[in-house]
Amino acid sequence: MSSARVDYIAPWWTYWLHQFPHVTLRFQPLDHTFKPQDENYQQSLIFLGCVAAAGLGVNLLCLAIYLSCLCCCRKDEEEEESKKSNSCCVTWAAVAAGLICCVAVGVGFYGNSETNDGVYQLTYSLYNANHTLTGVDSLVTGTVGGMQNGLNEHLSRLGEIFATRGDFVQTLQFMQQMSDNIIKQLLGLPDWEKAKVDLAAIADQTAYVEYYRWLTYLLILILDLVICLAACLGLAKQSRWLLTTMMVCGVLTLILSWASLGADVATAVGTSDFCVAPDKFLMNQTKDVISSDIVHYYLYCSQTLPNPFQQSLTLFQRSLTTMQIQIQGLLQFAVPLFPTAERDLLSIQHLLNNSEASLHQLTALLDCRGLNKDYLDALIGVCYDGVEGLLYLCLFSLLAACAFSVMLCAIPRAWRQIANRDRDYDDIDDGDPFNPQSRRMTSHHSHQGNMHSFCSYSSSMGSQTSLHPPTQAVTNAPLSEYMNQSALFGGNPRYENVPLIGRGSPPPSLYSQPYRNRYSPTMRATYLSMTEDQIRHFGEDFRA
Repeated sequence: MSSARVDYIAPWWTYWLHQFPHVTLRFQPLDHTFKPQDENYQQSLIFLGCVAAAGLGVNLLCLAIYLSCLCCCRKDEEEEESKKSNSCCVTWAAVAAGLICCVAVGVGFYGNSETNDGVYQLTYSLYNANHTLTGVDSLVTGTVGGMQNGLNEHLSRLGEIFATRGDFVQTLQFMQQMSDNIIKQLLGLPDWEKAKVDLAAIADQTAYVEYYRWLTYLLILILDLVICLAACLGLAKQSRWLLTTMMVCGVLTLILSWASLGADVATAVGTSDFCVAPDKFLMNQTKDVISSDIVHYYLYCSQTLPNPFQQSLTLFQRSLTTMQIQIQGLLQFAVPLFPTAERDLLSIQHLLNNSEASLHQLTALLDCRGLNKDYLDALIGVCYDGVEGLLYLCLFSLLAACAFSVMLCAIPRAWRQIANRDRDYDDIDDGDPFNPQSRRMTSHHSHQGNMHSFCSYSSSMGSQTSLHPPTQAVTNAPLSEYMNQSALFGGNPRYENVPLIGRGSPPPSLYSQPYRNRYSPTMRATYLSMTEDQIRHFGEDFRA
């Protein structure tokens, strides 16, 4: 038996999962024996799902606290360095969420494929074992039916033909005893019909559930990837409606990730409980259907174990051989005396030859190597590929939860930045000549083409007695003129929103918001140093 155990060794991750606590919903500890029909064992697996639900609650609570702090503790968004810091934080958060989501989706696809391969190997082995048991049942049923119906019918007719010969009748009676002995041995085999139905039902149900499980996870993986890409697109384009939609979808996906984590952990732990001691579970399940010696023979398939069918098959073979010898004697000695008996004797001989062929097939099917191979293949598929795939799916759920948590933290900050930008843009006065929109509107009014240039005023401040600047139309000046004016007002063009080209008036108020942070101190000092005569000369447009 020790050599047979080398064929299957439970992987280390099944022992690790097997050590997970098994607690009922009433917090009563249980042993780790795999008992899927037991209500308390089912509650212990549900408890693991409840742990994942608690993790979801903690995650949502942390997100709620973060969003509350973000809404209540607002920073001064008017400072440029703070804006750059928040923008950088949102950018890196979006990059981190995208990378984690891509890694999670990759891990999820691999885990989903591994789990599907393991379950497929399980169902394939179950169908093979079912095919073997079906073949055994078919051979037994066919042989017993042939002996009970066909052989008895031929022996009855031969008894009438050989009625005058007592020795021939005695031979027929001996053959009847051999036939009854064969039927007894075949009926002594286990009732494979019931076991066959159970295997077929398990295989069909497993394949059905696995198909929808695989399809569900495939849709979840695609959904996670689409939501992540759409969220990154919304952050890049600063689209409010897209960010709002993705935030709602992110919350739903976060809930779905934790739910899938709970289901995967419960399934992995339950499967590991089976994989640690599969022989014990199968022997308990089949004790009312098949004897323990037969189950032990197929589970271990060791050369040191006796074949429980060897005695029955040997008696079957000996009875067939004896009957064939008797038929040969009757064909040799009885046919010359009773020619009408030849047809029934040849039919019996043909029936015995078919029974012998069935005996060889039955011997091969009842050998432990075929069913034991199917058993080991099923264990390897479930406990290696299947459980390993479930662990990768658990990792996918955790990574997806992390990715969407980071995304849900980044979207509100991006939303606030977009709102601040729009509010600053709305606060700009349409009468501000430094507003790009005002410049576009001014270019369409021909009656303002003769307004005095502020540049001309600035260049002629040294000789105020000859203030007669030339009039010019509002046009877009070249870059050199803009740079000259930038040097005039402090030499730092960062204070200017647009070039001071083609403007007929200064801003409405140099100290009003949002102009105070847009113009340099030199520009404000220049405007404030104007005399009343200059203001009357250039008009009321320069009044604050």
